[in-house]
Amino acid sequence: MPKAQETAVYTHGHHESVLRSHTWRTAANSAAYLLGSLKPHMRILDIGCGPGTITADLAELVPDGRVTGVDRAPGVLERARATAAERGLANVDFAVADVHALDYPDDTFCVVHAHQVLQHVGDPVAALREMHRVTKPGGYIAVRDADYAAMTWYPAVPGLTDWLELYERVARASGGEPDAGRRLTAWARAAGLRDVTATSSTWTFATPRERAWWSGLWADRTVASDYAGRATGGGHATPERLRAVAAAWREWGRHEDGWFAVLHGEILCRKEV
Repeated sequence: MPKAQETAVYTHGHHESVLRSHTWRTAANSAAYLLGSLKPHMRILDIGCGPGTITADLAELVPDGRVTGVDRAPGVLERARATAAERGLANVDFAVADVHALDYPDDTFCVVHAHQVLQHVGDPVAALREMHRVTKPGGYIAVRDADYAAMTWYPAVPGLTDWLELYERVARASGGEPDAGRRLTAWARAAGLRDVTATSSTWTFATPRERAWWSGLWADRTVASDYAGRATGGGHATPERLRAVAAAWREWGRHEDGWFAVLHGEILCRKEV
């Protein structure tokens, strides 16, 4: 049977405002649930690696092993290679790949990791089956994904409610599922994974610096990234509406008591021996 191919379109693209967020991510703030299971010799596949900051952290944590970072976008892999080179890492490599059809033999990796990937793919169950296929018996499939409907903030700037409704509509029109975090266990079980540990964790933005950074990148992303083009091109919003949403983000960012929390679902699955 032929493998599934990607059908969804990545909602955000790789505009600077998107990479501003992606390069902030580390193994500590985005993969803490996995770190206790890592051993120095492990071979890891990091799916949807983007600019490679988590990938590089994982490589440092397995000094006697190797990490392969893969992404569908060739351009962003140049940024990932530069990240690894800047940190002097010799045990990491990068390649273009589709999570639905990984070009690796069965039972290749000790850990297959994906951070904020399944919310953007067309068939997350097929993707998990493929991740399971390339994982060694006794190895781990580790997935963390945001859940947009569970995001919460204070104060209740009305334009952010509009942002959430619009974002979810655009993401689903692109073929993804923005509320992926709550679905990870169900998707894993549908993929045939049985030894599944489910957890959750958050990012919280509450200091003046964090508010300025988070609100600024979302304001810019709303009007300048691929998401903006999908919102207007798909008939979901006018440029005027997007500018109003961006203004709401900046308004929230100026509140000295502003607080924003991003809930993530996580699953750590052990492949049967």
